[in-house]
Amino acid sequence: MLLTIKNVLTENQLKVIRTLLVNAEFTDGKLSAGKEANSVKNNTELSQDSQLHEQLNQMVMPSLLQNAEYQASAFPLKIATPFYARYRVGMEYGFHVDDPVMGPMQGRYRSDISTTIFLNDDYEGGELVIKRPFGEQSIKLNAGDAVVYPSTSLHKVNPVTEGERLVAVTWAQSMIKDCSKRELLYELGQARETLLESHKGSEEASQVSNVYANLVRRWSEV
Repeated sequence: MLLTIKNVLTENQLKVIRTLLVNAEFTDGKLSAGKEANSVKNNTELSQDSQLHEQLNQMVMPSLLQNAEYQASAFPLKIATPFYARYRVGMEYGFHVDDPVMGPMQGRYRSDISTTIFLNDDYEGGELVIKRPFGEQSIKLNAGDAVVYPSTSLHKVNPVTEGERLVAVTWAQSMIKDCSKRELLYELGQARETLLESHKGSEEASQVSNVYANLVRRWSEV
């Protein structure tokens, strides 16, 4: 399932984040790339030694994790702190699939879900392109918006042709490992919320709510 979420970050948060990143130290993005991605990755990322990570994460992580749409679609069990990536003119990231297992040895997690949060939108090019069963989908969202998609997806970032592209990228291990089951639960959960509002106390709303809860119980891995 591919889902776009509006306004994950507020305008005030974005202004602070962009100000912090202006003079930050960025390093070659290949340093964090896996074997396959290393040959197609051309960007820079906030240095892992930068003291800005904690300050940035305190804004980005709660905003994402507390977002109702993200919770309902991702069922996050473990989530990585973001990489803050910068693409200047000519930079791109060729087609690749994200590494299946990430993180340090003492904190490994399976990458089920990838999330890109757009930190600015005043650039040209730099579209995120995701290959889907029915063709390629090109995504370029407003600053503060996020796109959530399966980490199994083949995807790329087109070359930036003007300005610079700033994004925060993170991955999550979901309680619901199977992507098709996550999508079914998301759709059922949406119907459940609607019924609980429009038919509060009804037998139908209760039945749908119970089915949703029991499917989450049956399919979750915690």
